[in-house]
Amino acid sequence: MQGTAPRTALQTAFFGAVQAEARARLVLIRGEGLDGISFQLTGRHVAGRSTGSILFPDDAYLSPRHADFSLEDGRLYVQDAGSLNGVYTRLREPARLEDGDVFLAGEELLRLQLADFGGSLVAEDGTHFFASPMPAHPWRVTQVLEGGRPGLCVVAQGRSLVIGRERCDIDFPQDRFISGRHCRVDFGPGGALVTDLGSRNGTFVRVRERRPLVHGDYLFVGRQLLRVELS
Repeated sequence: MQGTAPRTALQTAFFGAVQAEARARLVLIRGEGLDGISFQLTGRHVAGRSTGSILFPDDAYLSPRHADFSLEDGRLYVQDAGSLNGVYTRLREPARLEDGDVFLAGEELLRLQLADFGGSLVAEDGTHFFASPMPAHPWRVTQVLEGGRPGLCVVAQGRSLVIGRERCDIDFPQDRFISGRHCRVDFGPGGALVTDLGSRNGTFVRVRERRPLVHGDYLFVGRQLLRVELS
């Protein structure tokens, strides 16, 4: 027909809720080291035992709402959602620790204590308490047992403590996930530094605030070990 503009060939687009592949995902790592199911991340997601889109209903160590993940401008962030047991990320480099911070080596949950031991040396009637000599430094690492009870406690005799399975300052010979020399804690006036010593399973530090994640990061939420994959 005269006066009609020529038709332009158009390619029909499929309609759907999500067309593009997610740029980030969390991969569940099985106990045998095999990849398990993956969770595609496209915006904001909540992980927990009963709330959110990333659910592990059989993990009693997860809070109902445990962690918040957000993908913003191509970067992935994680934040503890006020959980009881926290979120832990694997060390890529030495990390600064403060008094009361906790970290994971193998299956051991360990708390760093830098403050004075507390208590009184003399009773109200002037009698001195009979005890072992007070160490030169208050630096110590305490094993945290289920229920928050203290376990093994080791006071640093120098400025560092090495943690591992055998021939270290703190040994856990029954822990099959801890390396011979797993990690080292170095103490100083302003705090402490924890360094992984090339362990097989890594050293994990509890997240205190919103933290960016990069490709290949590992993190624990409850008993779930997750690997971050970013495209």
